[in-house]
Amino acid sequence: MKIIYKTPENTVAVMFASQEWTGTMEELAQKDVPTGLKYKIVEDSVIPTDRTFRNAWEVDEADLTDGVGA
Repeated sequence: MKIIYKTPENTVAVMFASQEWTGTMEELAQKDVPTGLKYKIVEDSVIPTDRTFRNAWEVDEADLTDGVGA
């Protein structure tokens, strides 16, 4: 699982839990997504594997429905 959110610079950030993380993805998102930014927890398969054009990745803010950074 990964957490995605749109940064203030209008890029897509992808966050994942370290192997040491023992909490839930929701707890990680609340802890580490910047305050006030909407996020979505997605399956790994949603993230493109080709990183060549990673700066061109887009996400519709309307799809970021799992919560807001605390």
